[in-house]
Amino acid sequence: MSTPPPAPGDRSEPPTPASAEPEPGGPARAFWRSLSGPGLLIGAAFFAASLTPSLIPRGFLMQGILAGLCFAIGYGAGVLLTAIWTLLHLPVLRYGRHRQLAHWAAALVALVIIGGYALRAADWQNSIRARMTLPPVESVRPLEVALIALILFALLVLLWRASGKVSRPFRAWLARHLPERAALALGFVLILALLAFLTNRLVLTASLRLADGVFAAVDALIEPKFTPPTGSERTGSPASLIAWEDLGRAGREFVASGPTREDLAAFLGRSALQPLRVYVGLNAAEGEEARARLALRELIRVGAFDRAVLVVAVPTGSGWMDPAATDTVEYLHAGDTAIVAVQYSYLASPLSLLFEPGFAMESGRSLFRAVYRHWTGLPERRRPRLYLFGLSLGAYGSEQSSRLHEVLADPYHGALWAGPPFPTPGWRAVTLDRNPDSPEWLPTYGDGSIVRFTNQENALDLPGARWGPMRIVYLQYASDPVTFFSPSTFYRKPDWMNEPVGPDVSPDLRWYPVVTGLQLALDMAVGLDVPIGFGHYFAPEHYIDAWMAVSAPSGWPPEELERLKARFIDGRSGG
Repeated sequence: MSTPPPAPGDRSEPPTPASAEPEPGGPARAFWRSLSGPGLLIGAAFFAASLTPSLIPRGFLMQGILAGLCFAIGYGAGVLLTAIWTLLHLPVLRYGRHRQLAHWAAALVALVIIGGYALRAADWQNSIRARMTLPPVESVRPLEVALIALILFALLVLLWRASGKVSRPFRAWLARHLPERAALALGFVLILALLAFLTNRLVLTASLRLADGVFAAVDALIEPKFTPPTGSERTGSPASLIAWEDLGRAGREFVASGPTREDLAAFLGRSALQPLRVYVGLNAAEGEEARARLALRELIRVGAFDRAVLVVAVPTGSGWMDPAATDTVEYLHAGDTAIVAVQYSYLASPLSLLFEPGFAMESGRSLFRAVYRHWTGLPERRRPRLYLFGLSLGAYGSEQSSRLHEVLADPYHGALWAGPPFPTPGWRAVTLDRNPDSPEWLPTYGDGSIVRFTNQENALDLPGARWGPMRIVYLQYASDPVTFFSPSTFYRKPDWMNEPVGPDVSPDLRWYPVVTGLQLALDMAVGLDVPIGFGHYFAPEHYIDAWMAVSAPSGWPPEELERLKARFIDGRSGG
């Protein structure tokens, strides 16, 4: 009976007979000798490229994980190319007794490649940190990075080989019934399918269930610093249709915080109203439609439709409402506002974006339709100005909460969408169709009468442009990976990396196939681990500029606007 062929790229030695002495050096040396020379070289190139800057500064732990993953993928690419070369019966080098020497030569070249890049790694990280006003680092701790990367690389290679052993009986069966090349190709596909199955079933599903349980427990946590309101106009009060316990942690924080009427009057030097905040937690009712109807009833109960401004907001994945966005619009309109939001998930936005992005859209659409139908039934002169808001996954859901044909006859007044995730359809369409003289990270669209973009530097006052009946503003930072990641970055350089890059992006940023996609994917996980005003962490002063353009409040001369911005800047710095 013929011996089954090895897995593609498998460089391991034939099994040692039971009677033979174990090889000196033990398993570690055996593992080393089994590695592929081409795999080591390509893996080293991927490792080195991972040290270059991306959008978010990286600590040694994240860098080690990224480098190990890149090394493993590059190594796998080298093994795969070797297997294809062998399958095609192309000429190969015969090392003979010099195989170990060639192995060491490949390892030496790999070390030189990695070492050359490692010498510049600290400067590259500092090129990002300088743009984000962070202090420089003297070292990226290369020894720790290398250790983490090598451990992860070894674990991934061993996992690959273990899956190959599990699939060996099937590959043996294929070898008896198919030509050699077809058997090897199908065997390789089988290993990939097995790994994908194990990753999905044992890793992703279990991790998602664990995360859901953890976030649900956090959501149920009632913190003593947030006490139930007593005023009848407050959601969660004894008079409210929604119980304090059913608001969820993020909802309780939202309705119990924010500026009071006294805070607003003291700052503005004139009378103000108590801002209205309505929030419906995930457990307050069953299903999106029921929660939306409950939100509408609560809005009517508290008199929200008698206010000058009504904001229909979609929160982030965890239900969080950004106080930098909500507090600022309440100051700008002296509390003559009502903000309503409905929770749709417990998970943080990156997890919700990956596993349940439709929840944000469905919840936002249900809430908007409920509010919009009631709003359009009111006399036009007596109803509030209607605006949409969303941050992160909330921007994704809010943007899709209405259809153009549904609102053309009676449009809402505007929308502010901050940090829209890369799959957001309207944002993508407008960005792709931007004016050709504008960069992807700060587009201009048409004549600027409907849609405008802004960032840290207020870019909303376009020369010669006049707003139309509906005002839409996208607030985005060039250093935000949630907005500028795309699956296509694995194989194509994105337009936003072309010169000139954004003011908060490293000038040393370069595109590398596969590696850049992995860098940006990791950046999404740590997009908030930056100073406020960068990455995915939006600053109140930038929301102020955006709300000014969208909602056009009166009575704000430039000096008063700067005073308001200073109030928020001083507040976060402890001043």
